[in-house]
Amino acid sequence: MPPSPAAAAASGTSHLALLLLLSSSSLFFLYKSIALRRLRRTLRPSPSPSSSSPAAAAAAPTLLYASATGTSKALAERLSARLADAGLPARATDAAAFDPDDLPSVPLLLLVLPTHDAGAPPPGAAFLARWLAETAADFRAGALLLSGLRFAVFGVGSRAYGDTFNAAARSFSRWLRALGAVEVLPVGEGDVDEGDLDDVFEEWCGRVLRVVKGEEVEDDAVDGETNGFDGLEGEESDYDDDDDEEEEEEVASGEVDMEDIAGKATAKKQNGKVESALPNGGQNGARAMVTPIIRASLEKQGYKIVGSHSGVKICRWTKSQLRGRGGCYKHSFYGIESHRCMEATPSLACANKCVFCWRHHTNPVGKSWKWKMDDPLDIVNTAIDEHRKMVKQMKGVPGVKPERLAEGLSPRHCALSLVGEPIMYPEINTLVDDLHRRHISTFLVTNAQFPEKIKALKPITQLYVSVDAATKESLKAVDRPLFSDFWERFLDSLKSLHDKDQRTVYRLTLVKGWNVEEIDAYANLLKLGQPDFIEIKGVTYCGSSATSKLTMENVPWHADVKEFSEVLASKSGGIYELACEHVHSCCVLLAKVDKFKINGKWHTWIDYDRFNELVTSGKPFKSSDYMAVTPSWAVYGADEGGFDPDQARFKKERRHGAAALKG
Repeated sequence: MPPSPAAAAASGTSHLALLLLLSSSSLFFLYKSIALRRLRRTLRPSPSPSSSSPAAAAAAPTLLYASATGTSKALAERLSARLADAGLPARATDAAAFDPDDLPSVPLLLLVLPTHDAGAPPPGAAFLARWLAETAADFRAGALLLSGLRFAVFGVGSRAYGDTFNAAARSFSRWLRALGAVEVLPVGEGDVDEGDLDDVFEEWCGRVLRVVKGEEVEDDAVDGETNGFDGLEGEESDYDDDDDEEEEEEVASGEVDMEDIAGKATAKKQNGKVESALPNGGQNGARAMVTPIIRASLEKQGYKIVGSHSGVKICRWTKSQLRGRGGCYKHSFYGIESHRCMEATPSLACANKCVFCWRHHTNPVGKSWKWKMDDPLDIVNTAIDEHRKMVKQMKGVPGVKPERLAEGLSPRHCALSLVGEPIMYPEINTLVDDLHRRHISTFLVTNAQFPEKIKALKPITQLYVSVDAATKESLKAVDRPLFSDFWERFLDSLKSLHDKDQRTVYRLTLVKGWNVEEIDAYANLLKLGQPDFIEIKGVTYCGSSATSKLTMENVPWHADVKEFSEVLASKSGGIYELACEHVHSCCVLLAKVDKFKINGKWHTWIDYDRFNELVTSGKPFKSSDYMAVTPSWAVYGADEGGFDPDQARFKKERRHGAAALKG
């Protein structure tokens, strides 16, 4: 039945009323939006007597930090001390313990924080970052929520990461300004790898103190930057459609806060003056690689810093064999005398930030050489001197044998694998030549990001390439590389091994839950470099660290490593077989059958005297020219488990925490 005229009229009236209500609501919100924009423009802070007086300016600041390696915490504590000296106590507080709901009542906020993975804030500041980001995007919060807050942010990062350099600090600045807070100083940008961190932070601290004391007001503090209400003039002076379009474009672009802001930042002028071009295309800058903060951190870990970019450290296996308590897996696999081995590097910098980094990411990072360069002969001389000093300190230690101590003072082997990326050093060939001249063998480990450097490397005793994962996705997750084309560099590095005549090794570090499930992909990688050997080692626990998500649960047992090794050997189609093992190090060695298994006996050991003759002759030679028979106790499956029977086995109870690991 059709509706009556009265019902139809009532329905039409209801629809009209609803339409009018919606239209009125739209007009009301449009009016409020225009009024709010004009209000924000007119409310620009002025240096009134109440706001510019020292008493008002000297309100106790809230000082927060978020730290992954301890650097930001140390800087925040330094600022806290300076504020205390000025009579303005401000305790440095972990951002994880701060309640963001208290922000509207905070008069002055000081933030010191680094940038974490892919431009994100560090875990300690994740909750605060999420609160700010969500609140800034919530129209209900309003653009004046934090209008009573003044703030300053200092970022700690590395320019080696490109667009994400100090992206977290910039994001915090953006979110706070979006909520009406007034930025009293531009974002401070400290670079831990360019050597200017201390100077930049000290300058920033000085400005903070002047602001807190009322000696420097907001309008003068931020030179031409978009901060607080200052940024609204000209950009949003009156309401028009262009303003909304700009805001919509920023939102639609995705993670503009974390990525785009950093990318739009004006590049900071470098203090280092370029002196001369280097063979690798880099520049010999005036900056030292090792900054005071990095030096202090590495020296605390037992490193002896050599010059401005190198280091040396005595290995625990060197100490062990000085006492006759066994050598490292290289002793079992290749015949190295551990008590005569020097662990060093000519470059503390690296192009990766591996999750199992046993240096807790305290070393610098970089994609090319951009630091002051020390003479290679000076590096070798100083490294040997420092190594000898550390060996001498073992004199008088219970169990140290005098004859081994005397031998240890004359190193015969150099493991260029201490930390960083040794192959980055532009004069690596000259350094290696000098070691060989002294009859010191060379074992160099590269992280597979510099294929051209591998190709240009002169013959060394044994060349390693770290194969930390077998797929692009897992390699990015495990190694956290700086290069955007890291996978292509990785594959090219593996291919570069194929053309080497001397001994080559794939070094696999197994991390349960990260890379042990990729055995078929690992088998495919063997075809690229066709290395002489494959070292398969379980990741090793090495203490707690805020930079790693790994725990003891990620550490494989030796049985797990053996199982993985056996499967990988079977998938090689008989090209590789299980040759050696070192149970103590949770390590297994696969070797090429056709080259190193002669008449049923493995020849994985090295004739070091023969190698010295060959390398100094200047004539071409191959890995088969300096191999030696592997002793029976080192062979895979032997009862000794790779432990030298001439050594005295010593065991002690160990108690572990749960955090970082090393490869």
